[in-house]
Amino acid sequence: MLPKSAFPLLLINMFLANLSMGLVIPIVPELLREFSASGQAAGYLVSSFGLTQFLFSPLAGNLSDRYGRKPMIITGLILFAISNLLAALAGDLTLLFVSRLIGGIGSAALIPPIIAYIADITADDKRSKAMSWLGASMTSGFIIGPGIGGLLAEWGIKMPFFASACVGLLAMICSLWGLPESLSADIRQMRRELKEKRDNIFRQIALSVRSRYFILLLIVFAMTFGLTHFEAIFPLFVVQVYGFTTRQIAILLTVCSLIGTLNQLVLTDRITQRFGEQRVIASMLLLSAVSLVFLLFSGNYYYVMGIMMLFFTFNNILRPVINTLLSKAAGEDQGFVAGMNNAYTSLGTIFGPMLAGILFEFHVGLPYLFGAFVLLVSSVVSVKRLRRGLKAKAS
Repeated sequence: MLPKSAFPLLLINMFLANLSMGLVIPIVPELLREFSASGQAAGYLVSSFGLTQFLFSPLAGNLSDRYGRKPMIITGLILFAISNLLAALAGDLTLLFVSRLIGGIGSAALIPPIIAYIADITADDKRSKAMSWLGASMTSGFIIGPGIGGLLAEWGIKMPFFASACVGLLAMICSLWGLPESLSADIRQMRRELKEKRDNIFRQIALSVRSRYFILLLIVFAMTFGLTHFEAIFPLFVVQVYGFTTRQIAILLTVCSLIGTLNQLVLTDRITQRFGEQRVIASMLLLSAVSLVFLLFSGNYYYVMGIMMLFFTFNNILRPVINTLLSKAAGEDQGFVAGMNNAYTSLGTIFGPMLAGILFEFHVGLPYLFGAFVLLVSSVVSVKRLRRGLKAKAS
């Protein structure tokens, strides 16, 4: 299916890219106190990562089509390490925001080429399994990030950033040495000679609304919106409402993410083959919405843990199913469609945390209710439009 040397490296690299997004979340309360910042800054800090990820993702996908997947992956890992090093050295909130912006560029350079890489070297009948593993590394990185950040913070609030920078550099060295290029030199040369001019990101987003991929991209946005909406204010919520400690939050996120990832690997193929992609997508969105609402019912630690396990499981199953459908629909433009996939993910990362921070100022439970509403609407829309959209793709 995949070169043995490539597959684990791709999984590790995808894990690291998403790890950086969530790493800062559990230490946000302490960072805000250290820099004398307001509560809304928590949402903006997470959103800033998504902003540059959104702006640069389509460019990264196009460049990977023309110049190869490996150069973009290496570039993304370098920027990933620089971002975390700057965050570790930050003495004020401004430099911390700069580090997050650079991290978003690194994620944009890394994620679309990895998705396109797997699409390059897998047949359609093997792609679902490959995307399932890739989705596991993607969602577990994003979800485990807060857990690791919280545990490492016991050795110092900046320790998560130092550790992440070192791991990023190690992954870059391993990829430089052990990751083969998936596109042949002839294909890269041909695509460079075409000199095709791509529309800017905003024009691409506007055109995507009328594309055959739109319903899938909309689901990508909704799923990411719900997840980041949840994570951006989760530490503030459980500290203020339930009285959880930083250590409890770290353990909670780590355990729940591992269970969610395990459930994804065990269940995704089975339920997709039995019920089909369309039903799985609609039901996972609905169940994610329900679990967000149930999180408000009790502050019992083990009750919260159980609800979070379910929420992460539903989100983990969603990602590979959607990625598989997108990659099958992309044809020869794997890098471009992967870039659009990441762009819609970035939009969710921008607006989810930003709105969660604003709503949190009005009422601590309001972000979860609104996030559930977005997921519920997306489930209803997917039931009505996904079948029609996929039929249009086939024709």
